[in-house]
Amino acid sequence: MSPGTDDPPLCRLDDLAQGEARGFDVPGLRAKVIVVRRGDTVRGWRDLCPHYAGGTPMAWKRDAYLNGARTYLACHAHGAWFDIDTGVCVQGPCLGKRLTRVPLRIDDKGGIHPERPPRGRET
Repeated sequence: MSPGTDDPPLCRLDDLAQGEARGFDVPGLRAKVIVVRRGDTVRGWRDLCPHYAGGTPMAWKRDAYLNGARTYLACHAHGAWFDIDTGVCVQGPCLGKRLTRVPLRIDDKGGIHPERPPRGRET
């Protein structure tokens, strides 16, 4: 499906507390999409730490995607920290590598949706 169709939202903006990160399954993607809220802005990232080829899930338990201070996305398997806005690793074994961005849009009812890649390019 393409953006703007009747895909249900991952969640609503009001469902995410300020500074919260949560993971969501998206049909057609093999890894969850991490959604992080900062104010009225949301960022989306694939739940795949780039430390290993092909990536590995980052949370040690459900929705545990942030470091203790809630200032970075964290891979709890490898100790890597990623900038929430850029996805760049700033600490850990994959220093300088980055997470894969998932563009998000917020609809007029506050629903958060992933923008879909062109058909045939989903992974």
